[in-house]
Amino acid sequence: MLVLDPDTRRALRARAHALHAVVSISQNGLSESVVKEIDASLTAHQLIKIRVYHADRESREQFLTLLCELLQAAPVQHIGKLLILWRPPGEEEQAPIVRHRSARRTALPSPGSAHRRPPVAPRGVGGKKGQDR
Repeated sequence: MLVLDPDTRRALRARAHALHAVVSISQNGLSESVVKEIDASLTAHQLIKIRVYHADRESREQFLTLLCELLQAAPVQHIGKLLILWRPPGEEEQAPIVRHRSARRTALPSPGSAHRRPPVAPRGVGGKKGQDR
């Protein structure tokens, strides 16, 4: 299980605030398929929220520690029935991003074309009628 320093944990909690739960653990508990889904979500996103539908806080704590140990992840936060996990990207996940050039290029407007914006008058000059400053 990874351990985070307080500053990193605070930053990850702030990033996770806007996230929605991507995996749910139902009353049936933590099955192998749920662990695989959590692993796939961590691979794709690195930071995920998991909703646990157990009323017992101790079982949620056990799920959190078990998941962190199985998946080499760090616990970010356990608040209510939400668990937030983070796993740093691995070697295979840090592949370079390939950007494809667009086949269609847009032409830049010529200096005398109609796409030019008119010059803007400074403030206080050329205002509405009847408004003297």
